[in-house]
Amino acid sequence: MDDVDDLLAAARAETSLTDFGEDTFREGLDLLVDSLRKEARLTAVGEFALRDIIVRLLRNRLQVEDWYHRHPEIDGEVIERPLIGLGLPRTGSTALAALLGEDPGARSLVQWQAEEPCPPPSTVPAPDPRIARSQAKSAMTRQLSPKLATMQPSSPTGPFEDHDLMGLDFKSQVFQAFAQIPSYSSWLLDADLTSTYRYERRVLKLLQWGAERRPWRLKCPTHLVYLGHLDQAFPDARFVMTHRDPTEVLVSVADVYATAAAMFSDEVDPHYLAALNVEQWSVGMRRALEFRDAGHDERFFDLDFRAVQRDPVGEVRRLYAWLGEPVTGPFEAGMRRWWHENAENREENVHPDPADFGLDLDEVRPLFADYVTRSARWTA
Repeated sequence: MDDVDDLLAAARAETSLTDFGEDTFREGLDLLVDSLRKEARLTAVGEFALRDIIVRLLRNRLQVEDWYHRHPEIDGEVIERPLIGLGLPRTGSTALAALLGEDPGARSLVQWQAEEPCPPPSTVPAPDPRIARSQAKSAMTRQLSPKLATMQPSSPTGPFEDHDLMGLDFKSQVFQAFAQIPSYSSWLLDADLTSTYRYERRVLKLLQWGAERRPWRLKCPTHLVYLGHLDQAFPDARFVMTHRDPTEVLVSVADVYATAAAMFSDEVDPHYLAALNVEQWSVGMRRALEFRDAGHDERFFDLDFRAVQRDPVGEVRRLYAWLGEPVTGPFEAGMRRWWHENAENREENVHPDPADFGLDLDEVRPLFADYVTRSARWTA
């Protein structure tokens, strides 16, 4: 892995730009690179892939700053009352985001825009070449790890999690899904993500600039861990929280991490990955409950995993009634079409034995006991 100065130089050389904006990203970048070099045990493929990801994010940040420098009016864009999906991973939030992405009256963060936000989409005539690049990247991922592709089905033109935008500040859980980087992960859990969400808002303004203003639909389980920081950037946000028994999801998410990391390292420790996820999500859930208790509970709408599986359109209708927004005919038709076309992607993967990950679920349950009690009440 190159050192930080070489990575910065590579991004500058590829763009002929020099201004990265505020230096809030440097602490995370320095820690990430140090952890990758000392702890990750990457293969040659992993070295190449992680370097490529880091340089892409740095390149994107340079381009964002360049567009703002040439068009300062972008900062006048208004991001109003976004709906943000969060909850434990593997709770049906991806399917929910896809359903909400069928609303022609709203705007989702789609994969190709998250991967390459510049130039602003409104400035590029169709077909945007970034869509083809994103499709090629997805095809490569399917080739490298067909299992991961089935675990995390996605479409280059469909809703995408916020990880890439958070990665522009180099404070993102996505890095720990690609490599075992315990020093970075430990730091990230207690890091201040105020600047991260402020930069995400900056990029969202750029993405909607020059287009019809529509409310954003965003989604990322990670937000559960950092709601206090997220709230500073999006004080009028509303939240839809998906719920499922934690013991049903923790082995699954550890398996996702192990499958992703196996693309880039021959030395993946499933016990470490399970312990990492237990720590991250138990702390995150405690923080989320504290945030709700601090006068924010009315900003949340709760959805049960099984209820959405039984009646997806009906559950979205309940959500939209709470939002005070209509479910139009085209929106409902799009949801029904998506649900029918993606039936096979909703099949449960065969989960590994918790013992293979060193997990004793009887020891895990007490960490989530308060959440389980309260979520049953929220979704009753």
